[in-house]
Amino acid sequence: MSAIDPEIAGQLASDLPREDFVRILRTFEDDLGRLARMLEAAVAAGDQDGYRRAAHSLAGAAAAVGARRLEQVARVAMDHRSNADPRALAVQVRHEAGAALAELSALAADPPGSH
Repeated sequence: MSAIDPEIAGQLASDLPREDFVRILRTFEDDLGRLARMLEAAVAAGDQDGYRRAAHSLAGAAAAVGARRLEQVARVAMDHRSNADPRALAVQVRHEAGAALAELSALAADPPGSH
């Protein structure tokens, strides 16, 4: 399974001017870094509310650009019924964020219909 939904991300890449898509990508990258740090800080502090808020924000940001695996991990983290280990999920968030950014960067470098 790809880290990003090719329909959502591809649509963004093909519908927007390249510079706008790259700007969205950079904003997403900044947001991911900030939100991942918030999630990790909440885990370290034992702050369940902060952890869920950061996970909720991550899920929304990921959904907006089609980062579906990251969105799924974040949704598990924000679910108060989940028994998943917050530390393990924070590591998984970092991993999925990196995978999504790599695929989005490749899409920005070679958008659909650019050939």
